[in-house]
Amino acid sequence: MPVCVTQEPGTQEPGTQEDDPVLSKLPTRLLAARLFAALLASAALGGCGLPAFMTFPPQVRGNKVDEALLTQLVPGTSTRADVTALIGTPTARATFDDNTWIYIGLVTKPVIAATNEVLDQQVVVLTFDQQGVLRGIDRKSQSDSVPVSVVSRATPAPGNDASFMQQLLGNVGRFSPVDTSGGHGVGSNNRSN
Repeated sequence: MPVCVTQEPGTQEPGTQEDDPVLSKLPTRLLAARLFAALLASAALGGCGLPAFMTFPPQVRGNKVDEALLTQLVPGTSTRADVTALIGTPTARATFDDNTWIYIGLVTKPVIAATNEVLDQQVVVLTFDQQGVLRGIDRKSQSDSVPVSVVSRATPAPGNDASFMQQLLGNVGRFSPVDTSGGHGVGSNNRSN
């Protein structure tokens, strides 16, 4: 059988939540934090993304060429100066051909673990003749890309593989005291004696 304890109105026991403002708000803050964590977990596990106010906006990287500006370039008529004035300098030039200009544009969005998800990728390759007149416009997209496999091995460094203790104690005893009096004492680098 439960026992009810009644208390006079206006009296309270010392050390209760009512007399400490931090303790009185703790359950509310704790509840709000748990509710927020539950919402984040359900959003992540539910397959839907985080709300827009909690994510980073997409970022344009490189030199993304506007299609409207690209249509103003006319092969056979436009020159390098026209291209530079209209869409800017290229992101890169071909390694062995100064007449090939490459504009690389990428729209990325940061995701978990500081990686970037590629939302849009665009590569525009402009070729010029020897007189600097535009000869061709080639557009590449993300579907034209080729996957590259990265080799995961370490480049060997010359020398021996010393342990930590060998590196730490390796120079003990290799140095001699230096004579600060300017004379030719022990440890002097003057070899004329």
